[in-house]
Amino acid sequence: MSPLKTALKRGALLAAANWQVALIQSIADSLFKLLIAVPVVGGVFLVVLVIGAEPQGILALEWREILTTILAALMSQPAVLTAFLLALAVVVLGGSLFLFLVKAGTVATLVAADRRAPGIEQPPLHLSTMARAGAFAVDDFIASSARLFPRYAGLGMLLLALYVISAVGFVAAATLTARTVGLGAAATLTAPFVAWITFVNLLYVLAQVVIAADDCGPTAAIRRVAVFLRADVRGVAAVFGVVLAVVVLGTGVSIVAMAALSLIGFVPFFGLAVVPLQLAAWLCRAVVFQYIDLTAVGAYLHRYRGTPDRRSRVDVAVGPPSGDAAWTRLAGSGS
Repeated sequence: MSPLKTALKRGALLAAANWQVALIQSIADSLFKLLIAVPVVGGVFLVVLVIGAEPQGILALEWREILTTILAALMSQPAVLTAFLLALAVVVLGGSLFLFLVKAGTVATLVAADRRAPGIEQPPLHLSTMARAGAFAVDDFIASSARLFPRYAGLGMLLLALYVISAVGFVAAATLTARTVGLGAAATLTAPFVAWITFVNLLYVLAQVVIAADDCGPTAAIRRVAVFLRADVRGVAAVFGVVLAVVVLGTGVSIVAMAALSLIGFVPFFGLAVVPLQLAAWLCRAVVFQYIDLTAVGAYLHRYRGTPDRRSRVDVAVGPPSGDAAWTRLAGSGS
């Protein structure tokens, strides 16, 4: 079995054995989106009250278009725009902290499952093997979330700061390019920006894995991720490429499925079933995509545990972050 197939299979089995965390993660992500909707809907009413626009026309748009429309409509009202942005920032920050808390317990559960299930990816696969890989327990999940939350929150704040800096830089570069060269040249900056955000998200996921696996802080995790990528950049890139292809394929399938469900609305009597079916499809999509995300986490964890630099040391998966000096020496020596 190829190393790529082994990593992906192990990650998929670990995620399946701990299916509870996929449900928890999907619920947390859905709650975050609902929280974002609160200030957005409030912004619609602000636009209606201040500018006199029609709420039906605004709510009929996609949520990204709704947000853009609200910002554009409130540009002439600085005080109202400031209040809307502050409300949105509070919700995004609070919701992000909630996601960091849940993610800490999720990744810690997969790390514990990885320790308990050696060779789960090797055939034959038995139910007893899957049961041994199940590491989810409510008390352990809560304890891991509380223990790792400060580190995940610090790492998450760094991610949000990079998002803001990248977005400001992209808008400034696009505006300058549009004024000097043209809109076509400015549009070409979108692809590098998306690639950069994707790379930042990959580093963020790897840092989350390292924090939970080695019980270290964000700074040490970033250093260890750099060493890990130097040792296994091809393996990480292969896992990332497969997961990205699956996500793109799943997104296309979900779009087609939602479009097919919308056709039922034109059928007499069956039209009443559109909303329940769309809700079920939305929930199913959320769980499936979270399962894919956890599969990637398990695959990265397997690759990380298998790097020569990490095998050459005593396993520090459990214990205080006292191995930082050893990793610093490894990073400095280029090993």
